Amino acid sequence: MPKSDQKEDAVMAAPWIHRAVARAMAWALALLLALPLQALPAAAALPEGNAVKDPAAILRNALPVEAPALQNLQHRLEDTSTDLRAKRWSALKATTRRSQSQLSSRRKEIEEGFGAGQAEQASALMAELEGELQALASAAEVQDRDGFLDARRQALATIGTAEALLVGPFPFAIPAEFDALPRLLGRATVQISTSRGPLVAVVDGYNAPLTAGAFVDLAQKGFYDGLPFTRAEDFYVLQTGDPKGPLDGYVDPTTKELRRVPLEIKIPGEPVPFYGQTFEDLGRYKAEAVLPFATLGTLGWAHSDQSLDDGSSQFFFFLYEAELTPAGLNLVDGRYAAFGYVVEGFDVLEELGVDDVIERVQVVDGAENLQPHA
Repeated sequence: MPKSDQKEDAVMAAPWIHRAVARAMAWALALLLALPLQALPAAAALPEGNAVKDPAAILRNALPVEAPALQNLQHRLEDTSTDLRAKRWSALKATTRRSQSQLSSRRKEIEEGFGAGQAEQASALMAELEGELQALASAAEVQDRDGFLDARRQALATIGTAEALLVGPFPFAIPAEFDALPRLLGRATVQISTSRGPLVAVVDGYNAPLTAGAFVDLAQKGFYDGLPFTRAEDFYVLQTGDPKGPLDGYVDPTTKELRRVPLEIKIPGEPVPFYGQTFEDLGRYKAEAVLPFATLGTLGWAHSDQSLDDGSSQFFFFLYEAELTPAGLNLVDGRYAAFGYVVEGFDVLEELGVDDVIERVQVVDGAENLQPHA
């Protein structure tokens, strides 16, 4: 089958989802179209809960660290969103006071959790956080919404920097059957220059090492430079990575064969990712991925509708639309591997279409985390 046809449904094997998104004007209609056909078995239920839609928060929560005091403070600040939307300023003032008290009482414990060589940096970060929490409290006192959001953003960024310092050795062994594949043992930041402007994304090898590794490896090889966007659908996907010529992926110059990357999805609480199995295959219908398709610009790895493990180079940006993807009802998770998130350039992303191209993908940070093979 020609690559353009073979990959026409590369992001979604189930055409009913495609129709639902194309026709949906509101959630009621989307749900009506999405559930009856090839969805989940009758006894299954979809995940429940409020999806986290901030890519920075998703990336913080996906770090493989155990730092209860710091993470509890992080979650307390993240949870202020509901009170802020409802303008419950008395509750916000109480939360900021508790956050300041928690940092004060547990600062020594938090700093002792860092390595000896990180003591000075950890102390500086906690001092920054102390000032940011004071700014947060001041904004809450005068009911300054914008000031509150800015101070919270800065405080959470500081916490995220501190948590990233706490990550130890790579947390699991990748199965030996994939030893020939590149892997990203950590994170990398990439700039994706397009004909509409630049995007910046963070790719996460902690939770999708083979998928992120394949992407970063190809980016460093210049594979994506000059490639067009081959599929663009409103509120759905923007896909690229299909090379010129008869092949639909990357050919390893050593083996002369198409390099294939298995479906790779990590579930919270599981020590390693699952390979080559969907949530349905696993019987985990209520599972949530560590890296969910929950925000505009989620990076996903494409595969054909014939196989879960024939992804090679093509990837897509998930064009999240809140009204069509309600919290806890994401039908993409568990069928495709997410491996990172756009963190800058959302206005550019929303303008891209099939008349546009990737001019260059450049790894600007984290290139040292890439290993070409085991």
